[in-house]
Parts: sequence; C-alpha cells; structure tokens
Amino acid sequence: MKILIIAPAWVGDMVMAQTLFKLLKQQNPNAVIDVVAPPSTFALASRMPEIRQAFKLPVGHGGLQLKARYILGKNLRAEKYDQAFILPNSWKSALVPFFAGIAKRTGWRGEFRYALLNNVRILDKEKLPLMIQRFCALAIPAQTALPEKLSWPVLSVDTDNQQKLLASFQLVKTDKILALCPGAEYGPSKRWPPAYFAEVAKAHLAKGWQVWILGGPKDQVVADEIQKICENACTNFVGKTSLPDAIDLLAMASAVVTNDSGLMHIAAAVNTPLVVMYGSTSPGFTPPLSERVKILSLKLECSPCFERTCRFEHYHCLTELKPGQVINAVQVLLPSTSV
Repeated sequence: MKILIIAPAWVGDMVMAQTLFKLLKQQNPNAVIDVVAPPSTFALASRMPEIRQAFKLPVGHGGLQLKARYILGKNLRAEKYDQAFILPNSWKSALVPFFAGIAKRTGWRGEFRYALLNNVRILDKEKLPLMIQRFCALAIPAQTALPEKLSWPVLSVDTDNQQKLLASFQLVKTDKILALCPGAEYGPSKRWPPAYFAEVAKAHLAKGWQVWILGGPKDQVVADEIQKICENACTNFVGKTSLPDAIDLLAMASAVVTNDSGLMHIAAAVNTPLVVMYGSTSPGFTPPLSERVKILSLKLECSPCFERTCRFEHYHCLTELKPGQVINAVQVLLPSTSV
C-alpha cells in the first residue's frame, strides 16, 4: 500500500497530522507513506519516522501556481500511489494527486472540488470536534467510529544537533531552562502581550534560570521588546534557527510558556512541560496533545471568537490574563524547581 499525503501549510496542523500517519501504520505496518508539503512545514517530515520521503511543493502559502503543481503531480505518477489523503480543504490542494493519477483521492468536501476527489467525505463537526479526529476519520470507512485512543504526535529529536546548538550559542544544558514562544502567525488575538512574557522571564532569570526566546523571523519585533525589558538577559533564537532546530531546543527546555501556536504543538510533541495562554481560540479544537500541560483561558463571554484581531479592540481575553498566573502555572508543572 503506497499512500501520498497532502500536508497542511500550518506548522501546528502538520504536527497534529502525525496522528493520521501513526493510524495508517497501525492499520498496515507495511504501508509506504510519502508527503507533499509546502516550504512552511516541509522540514517537519524529517522528524516523523512514519514518513518515507517528502516532496516540497514549490508554492508559498496561498499560492496557486498551477504549472508547478502539474509538474510535481506528473513526476509523481511513477510512484503509482494507491491512495491520496488531502488534508487541507482548499481546491488547489487536491490538484497534485489528481495530476498524479492516483486512483483513490480522499478528502473532506470543500471549495467545489468534487471533480478532483473521488472519495469525498462530509464533515460532522459536532461528532469530530478535534482536528486530529478529522484527520484520522479520513483513514477509516465513512460512518465508522474512530479508535477510542488516538496516538499523539511524537517528533524525533537529534541529540547531535542539540550539542551543536549549545556550542554555537555558548550555552550549557541545565534543569532550569524556560523557553518562551511569544509569536503566533495567525494574528494578534492569539498573542499574549510581550511585556507579560518579559515579566515571566524576569521572574525566572532572578532565580538563576536561562530564558530562551524562540520563533520565526516575523517574531523578531516581539523578541526584541522582551529582550529590551529584560536588559538582553535572555538568549534570543528568533530568526537564527531552523524549524528542526526549534524541535531540538524545545526538547531541551525544562518548561515552555507559549501562545496557541505551531511551536506549542512542537513542544507537546517532544513532551516538554508547557503553559499555554489561549485568547481568541479554543483548546477544544486544537489542544496541545500532552499530559504535561497547563492551559490558561479566561473563557470570557466574547471568546473563543476565532478572529485574527479583536473586534472590540481591547484583547481582554489576553490582557486580563496576568503574568503571575503563568508563573504559578509553571510552578505547578515543576513543583520540585523553585521559581
């Protein structure tokens, strides 16, 4: 059985998609799973042992580039895949399997793509509230119940790369490392205030902790603001590391304080204790899949709204969630380590 997966463009969604890969392997241990992924999530495939190989979709997030999709699909015909699973709901995401001539093309109904899919599923959001459930439901017959327990994502960690990172940034691994993930590409309604992150950082720095700031190039302004408040006492990895580097760094951390973001899902998938602040979104849809997590949400009347920006312009779902609550949550997760 040869399977092609069209992967999501969001980092967190790609991490959660590993649950589907695990289920497919449970169903058929000899299954060959390949992935087509955009540049934003391509690197994650190397840390998922269920995947044989990944093909980079030469298209940025939201781009069509019909010719590039056609060429990739045509080149994949030689692989003779038995089935494709299209995880994004967009019309364009179903093009490559169609061009590849894959006999069975499975995905949820969306964007008038009936001509591109021949195994169309109709989603019941109430029966499948979690994203991992929606991914995995594609792998079983329609109207069939999911397994009672789904395997959570577990990303591979490169210990050699960890040592290289420590040496490159002149750091020493200790049992008091706090990683801050202050970004969230979705929008400001998912971002806890940088000044609040800085207060959490200062509380830990005062107790002898290392504080690491992680994120992508778009998070540089936020990271600089945190560093300014902390008088450059943190180690700033933002824009200086790759996505695989972030996996290895988060795996070394003692605890992670994060927004609802892709790095949150990575931290959960390397089993690092984490505190997550939820604003406009809900842990009822894309929770961190870990036993070692404290979720903080004020559950205001106006949330979750799932908007990128606050329609009231006050962001109370985040601003009323104070640093002291987060510091206490870290302490609850790590009772043997004083903060």
